[in-house]
Amino acid sequence: MSTSTPLRTALIGVALAATALVPLQGTALAAPSGTGTAATTASASSSSVSGIEDATALALARSLSDPDWSREVRRAALAAGSVGLGTLADDATASAGRRLAARITAADRGVAAAKGLGSGAGSLLRLGLADASMKGRLASGAAPLVAAAPSDDDGAATFTAYDSRGAAHELPLDSATDRPVYLVDIDGAKAVAEGLKVIDKTLESKGLNLPAPSAGAGLSAASGIDTTRIDSVRLGDVEEPFFKGDAEIFTLVTGFGKDGKPRVDTVEMPYLNKEDTTYYPGQVLVNWSDYKYDMADAVMMEDDGDTDYQALAKAIAAVLLTITDQGAYIPLVDALLNAIPTNWWTDDPDYVESWYTLARSSSGQRNGAAGNGWMTVSPYHVPEL
Repeated sequence: MSTSTPLRTALIGVALAATALVPLQGTALAAPSGTGTAATTASASSSSVSGIEDATALALARSLSDPDWSREVRRAALAAGSVGLGTLADDATASAGRRLAARITAADRGVAAAKGLGSGAGSLLRLGLADASMKGRLASGAAPLVAAAPSDDDGAATFTAYDSRGAAHELPLDSATDRPVYLVDIDGAKAVAEGLKVIDKTLESKGLNLPAPSAGAGLSAASGIDTTRIDSVRLGDVEEPFFKGDAEIFTLVTGFGKDGKPRVDTVEMPYLNKEDTTYYPGQVLVNWSDYKYDMADAVMMEDDGDTDYQALAKAIAAVLLTITDQGAYIPLVDALLNAIPTNWWTDDPDYVESWYTLARSSSGQRNGAAGNGWMTVSPYHVPEL
């Protein structure tokens, strides 16, 4: 059993470092008269999440030339941190909002398809201000710009926003703008929840992650299951810039199942959304009744947007099916992450932290391999009813 190579080394070609950002600012640069958008959107595929967000931002910006609809959007943006864009358009009383509704519905379907979520994901696009400090200017009547939520992974220094004429404005990422900016973004928590279901179902369909065989009549009513519980957890950097709101963290737990096949259990962590904050979830991380050995690994990631969960699930399954049980625990995290082709990620799911060799008996604080976080864990027995 070897644990000498930290996971971060294996992730150099997979995860990109996030750029530290502060509130937006700057002078808008109007694009040439007309569409003003060809140059700014040429690099974004219309079928990618970022491409769909950008096209939706442009359509919404143009629709705000209707003053009644603009007031409805302003009221919604001031009343909540973010609002479902589909719901906002469906409930519109202004004609421009009603005309936009069908386009938003189609965009939601496109986002679900691009993320490998299928038709059951529902509405995923949302709208909110780039920063809460913009509320005063919006409330006082300042004309807003509309932009797709910028990627934090592409190294760009600017992002594109649109006005109600459809003209493009290049805004810097490192300073604040004089005008309020609406951001069209994805409901990340919903996307992660649906995406992890896709991973679970795909692995099961490949004969992986199957339930452990029943212990039969010999199982006593008091036996229950042994688990490892997260008592507290803290991250130094959730790899999420301010303008994208809360982070969407999930964890992949890896090990060997009772059948001797590799398994990956997905763990949704919707509470873990701020850096330098200690959380006390009391959440079960590992259910040892599903594992052959008393060792498992865990890797935390943050979904940044263009994640195709169906493609991710197929890649994970493909690599796990090539690994055989050698009669002793071996770490599987490196193999899992190295299976993900980097060209599947337009806005990469960032590597956040990882833990090797979590044991059934592990207790107390465990520092992550990358030095970006820690968690305290404890054995937790769940008795049968």
